[in-house]
Amino acid sequence: MTQPALDLVIAALQTIRENSDRAPRVSRAALARLQAAPATAQAPALRTAHAAPADAVESAVLSGVPGAQDKAQLLAAIRERVRACTKCAHLACSRTQTVFGVGNPDADLMFIGEAPGVDEDQQGEPFVGRAGQLLTRIIKAMNFAREDVYIANILKCRPDVPPGSFGNRPPTPTEMQTCRPYLVEQIDIIQPRVLVALGAVAVEGLLGTRATMRDLRGRWHTYNSIPLMITYHPAYLLRNQAPSEKRKVWEDMLQVLERLEQPISERQRNYFL
Repeated sequence: MTQPALDLVIAALQTIRENSDRAPRVSRAALARLQAAPATAQAPALRTAHAAPADAVESAVLSGVPGAQDKAQLLAAIRERVRACTKCAHLACSRTQTVFGVGNPDADLMFIGEAPGVDEDQQGEPFVGRAGQLLTRIIKAMNFAREDVYIANILKCRPDVPPGSFGNRPPTPTEMQTCRPYLVEQIDIIQPRVLVALGAVAVEGLLGTRATMRDLRGRWHTYNSIPLMITYHPAYLLRNQAPSEKRKVWEDMLQVLERLEQPISERQRNYFL
């Protein structure tokens, strides 16, 4: 896809976000139709989407949403903008590098955390520390590879801590509000079938909702018409390794597998019982 065409796709996605109350979520069948369509047929539809009012967005997008290969290009363009971002000057000064996201750009399943930690800041990839290793094991227990899903955070920079301090701090509401548009663009492009929010901070950043995990987890929510499952952050399971707590997270993942229409073995159903 040429750069002008990429710009038109981004403009179409921006139109969707601005009219999200009226514009429906694009189906995966529509993505497949676009992937099979010749490039010459795609550009006019994108121009229409860029100029159309909200009630015309659906028909324009259905004929002009990028396929899997083009999704990777669109995400790469956003990654470059994130890399150069200085909207939070204090984070831009303290970070080693930005941490954009990793995985399959056409994933059915997308995990969302809160912010990079020290390991992620050093490696430039989300969920690579101890909590990330546990998340990878959970993904494998679901019969997915890490490369099959997409993993991102609300914040793309590690929250700064005082010099000489150890550990990580949660992002502030202002930091999350500033960085959230990048995540929204990622979701708009990937169009996962299911989202999983890891921890209450990730929920606040994504939905603007503050509540206890006890009240949030175990049932379906929605984000922009996408089914959303909320569960404990893997770091919680590192602090509280009781089988009963592990079972709660696994029950949430079983619901995710059912929503994705994935086969579930008896062994999987009996984990942590």
